[in-house]
Amino acid sequence: MLAFPLIPLLGKIFGFLTSITLVELSDMNRPLLQELGLKAPGTLQHSLQVGNLAEAAARKIGADQLLVKVGALYHDIGKTNHPEFFIENQSGANPHDQISQLESARIIIGHVTEGAEKAKKARLPKELIDFILTHHGTTRVEYFYRNFIKENPLEKIDEVEFSYPGPKPHTKEQCILMMADSVEAASKSMKNPSGEDIDALVDKIVNSKIQDGQFEESAMTFEELHDCKDVFKKLLRSIHHVRIEYPKDTPPPPADNPV
Repeated sequence: MLAFPLIPLLGKIFGFLTSITLVELSDMNRPLLQELGLKAPGTLQHSLQVGNLAEAAARKIGADQLLVKVGALYHDIGKTNHPEFFIENQSGANPHDQISQLESARIIIGHVTEGAEKAKKARLPKELIDFILTHHGTTRVEYFYRNFIKENPLEKIDEVEFSYPGPKPHTKEQCILMMADSVEAASKSMKNPSGEDIDALVDKIVNSKIQDGQFEESAMTFEELHDCKDVFKKLLRSIHHVRIEYPKDTPPPPADNPV
């Protein structure tokens, strides 16, 4: 009983991130989370869904599920600076239509560095700041990159300007968050997907991260990646209310009054 109240104090003094601290930081009344809910409500809902996916995957492979769930809550706090430029917060005109592809890419990429600055000012633990910095790794902002190529076919392209600064994820929890963030966002664009559609989407996204070398600095094994994919597929099927798929050669049930 005497030691319990000392745990948070010792954690702050020696830089330990305890489960008590994580539970406190997950309180939706924390200033950064309140700001996220008020300025970017769509992003908050996205973060909650990502947290659920990431927590389940972490539980499956034995990673720190509380840490990754809280990391998911804060990973997109940088979007509060320009919430209207992110699709989950848009309800009318798209402001990207009024600016160049390069400027759009800079705003989208900026939510990572701006989020990290917000987290540092709020004195969030380094472990949570790392989630913000690594959840896109060094990937490209593919949509604006491809549009720029179409509009400027003869111009030399500096890919750095269309790429997140990184670093790449280096813990299992950071890898899980990267995958959960990508599959959740991509699944939102699917209309009435089948189970096969969801499975193909998850496989495509995770495999693209592997091929891009985003997990090469982490301790994730291929078996753990496979387990995470299975969890994402199962939960996304539930979220999208996918019905049981009967074999194609199964005959239809007989009619009550056959002609």
